[in-house]
Amino acid sequence: MNIIDGQLIALLGAAIAFFVAGIGSSRGVGLAGQVGAGVLTEDPSKFGAVMLLEALPSTQAIYGFVIAFLIIGNIDPAMSVTQGLHLLAAGLPIGIVGFISAIYQGKVAASGIQLIAKQPGSLGSAITLALMVEMFAILALIVSILMIG
Repeated sequence: MNIIDGQLIALLGAAIAFFVAGIGSSRGVGLAGQVGAGVLTEDPSKFGAVMLLEALPSTQAIYGFVIAFLIIGNIDPAMSVTQGLHLLAAGLPIGIVGFISAIYQGKVAASGIQLIAKQPGSLGSAITLALMVEMFAILALIVSILMIG
């Protein structure tokens, strides 16, 4: 066995898919949570809406987990370095796009939380705005799935 083999490279792809997207989700949820905490100090009755908006950026970590699971499921003890690189490359779209979209979705969700603080009937609009950012993570998820085969 070489120091670097196909399995190790493929595992790196799984790690990138989950950890990078997960870091983005953590940052996005944290951004929205900070604003949400401020809104809830003024009006605790908005907890449900705040929690819903705060949770939206967590989906990128879920997408990264799905891709990591698929990559790990495709690891073969006899896989070549080229096959490992193929799976590594498959983890990049959701890892990178997931990271960036989760942060921006957290910012949009934080703005949505501020919106519902002033206009409680605007939850649907706030969710729609945050979901527009989600589309890029979904596209990256699909690309990663297609790359895995």
